[in-house]
Amino acid sequence: MAIAPSASTPTTVLPAPPANRQTAAVSASACSHAGAKNVKINSISILQKIRDPNGPLKRSIRPAMDRGDRTSFSSIKEGDSGVAQTFTTSKTSSYLRNRYDAGGVDEEEAIDDGSITPPEDALGVSTTAGTTLLQGYVCPCDTFQGWKSISLGGRMASKSKSFSDLRPLGNRWAWDGQVEAPPAALEAPVAKVRGKYPPGRSQIETLPMELLGTIIDQLSTDIPPNGFTARNIDLMSLLLTSRTMHAATLATLYNHITIPHSRIFRKFLSHVSEHPPLGTIVRRLDFSHFNPTGSGITARERAQTLNLIPQTLLQCLSLTPNLREFLAQEHIDDDLDSEVIQKLLCGLPMLTALDFCACSSTSFRDSFNAVIHASPSPLPAILPITRLSLHECSILDSTIFSALLPRLPHLTHLDVAHTRITNSALFSIPKSARLTHLNLSKCTYLTGPEVVEFLSTHPAAQTLVCLNLAMDIKSHELLGSDDVTALLPVLPSSLRSLNLKGCEMNASHIPLLLPLTKHVEELGLSRNLELADITRLFIPDENLSIEEQVDWIPHTVCYIDVSDLSIDALDLGTLFGMRCLVLKSVTAPLTVLEVSAEVFKKLEKSPAVKRVGWCLKDAGRRYWLVRIQEDGQPFDDGLRDWKWGASYWGMRKIPVARAEVGGMYGHYMFKR
Repeated sequence: MAIAPSASTPTTVLPAPPANRQTAAVSASACSHAGAKNVKINSISILQKIRDPNGPLKRSIRPAMDRGDRTSFSSIKEGDSGVAQTFTTSKTSSYLRNRYDAGGVDEEEAIDDGSITPPEDALGVSTTAGTTLLQGYVCPCDTFQGWKSISLGGRMASKSKSFSDLRPLGNRWAWDGQVEAPPAALEAPVAKVRGKYPPGRSQIETLPMELLGTIIDQLSTDIPPNGFTARNIDLMSLLLTSRTMHAATLATLYNHITIPHSRIFRKFLSHVSEHPPLGTIVRRLDFSHFNPTGSGITARERAQTLNLIPQTLLQCLSLTPNLREFLAQEHIDDDLDSEVIQKLLCGLPMLTALDFCACSSTSFRDSFNAVIHASPSPLPAILPITRLSLHECSILDSTIFSALLPRLPHLTHLDVAHTRITNSALFSIPKSARLTHLNLSKCTYLTGPEVVEFLSTHPAAQTLVCLNLAMDIKSHELLGSDDVTALLPVLPSSLRSLNLKGCEMNASHIPLLLPLTKHVEELGLSRNLELADITRLFIPDENLSIEEQVDWIPHTVCYIDVSDLSIDALDLGTLFGMRCLVLKSVTAPLTVLEVSAEVFKKLEKSPAVKRVGWCLKDAGRRYWLVRIQEDGQPFDDGLRDWKWGASYWGMRKIPVARAEVGGMYGHYMFKR
């Protein structure tokens, strides 16, 4: 849904909609050349430099290293092989490179804001082909007045109202001036021919704008399919089709903005500064794909360019007053000063989703403290935020949580994994909140009995769908055996994902887990369990009576985390034996078993894995045993509404915006 501005075009002007509103008469070459006339390109000189091995542009340019930089960028996205837990990993943002192969030129790469300028003769390719090189950045014509400034019979248009209100404009747009249609066009009757429609009156153009916009949204791609091709080819073609399609497509292009690096941010900021009404369309600013080194400069050099700095970020937020989702990450935490944080918390009344994933610099902490502890406090009594992620913000003080959480009466998503949240801060969540996603993993300032009490008695915890209480068994234990015994019976039936990794468990907890397996799809278990105990979760115990076995309700578990279990506890010899049913088809829909690195290394050498219809997958420090889909069996892509865009299993970061898995968020979801 996001717009990745074309990095290779210093000046890009969006073609105005066709003057006569004709729909289908735009040819591929016409579309391409229309865009090319408005773009300053110098492809010949760049191609000459690429052909010259001694030229300044090489096949690949290593980004400069700087000790002051943060950890390296790591983007991970879900693959489409049909096998669960298949990820593609890249150290380079998928938004930064495009490849061209025209005129016999070998595929070469040059870092010029991330991509090379396409050759002139490459601009004539089909507008619907995957290799179309229409420019990826969008800007309206020079006199565009924006949705808020279009006069509709004496009143102003609002995107929050029906797009159908634009129809009183007739055959002109506000920026066309006083252009009168020829009298013949107004008087001449239009012959009705079955299957043919007059210009601007095709069936799709007469749809309500809300419905047409929803259809066009399906053409937008969050992440390039192969990491190189442009994402919004079809949308760029639609802009040149007719006035109606132009209007609906603009909303899609500017709805979600993705910023892959600082120079793209500068280009976006310059356009919304020149055309402020465009900023009113923006609903999401996404920095999760931001790569600090992919453009070939260090963090210090980037700061000197003054592209993405606190002042420009604050200016951007001021130009996007209707922003609803702001997604940040560790590589921009130094740009989140006190003014930016105050703007996010107090100056955007429509902001409902806020993600500060892994922001842990001292400047970020000091800026947050300056806002929270300011006197008088700038924070209102009630904040509009409903989805908040402070995942891995381990440097923030406990007082920040005590100040923020009581101001969130409509909270639904809370990710405070590996933070300093305390028991009192947890209980300060308003009773009016309705939590569906809660991540308390690695929170060492919490205690087991208080967490159980919160989950058992607090009204906000009675609607949970996703609950993560995982701990690192080597450093901290949140829930003891008695805590687990007290917790399992009170968990709500709405639960779909439960992670108890690192808690103290034993065989006595299996009967308490059985009712949960009838509605939970993800389950994380802890140590002190054996393979025989796990088997009882999927198939009826042989010791049960015939009546009880017949009345057995099938489980719904698709993913189980047994990475806390050692090789001895998991008993690989028995697991792959003929009598063990865990890996057999009778345990379906079980698809994924997460195992430890020790077990994974052992399984890599075993031919039995493939023989029983499973395969091995890994990403970063995580390892999975995955069932191979059999021919003729119903295919389950893993997509669930509660995953908010992810399709694979075992995500360890809660998403606060619906989007495809990618960038640094994918790294924290599935690689750590």
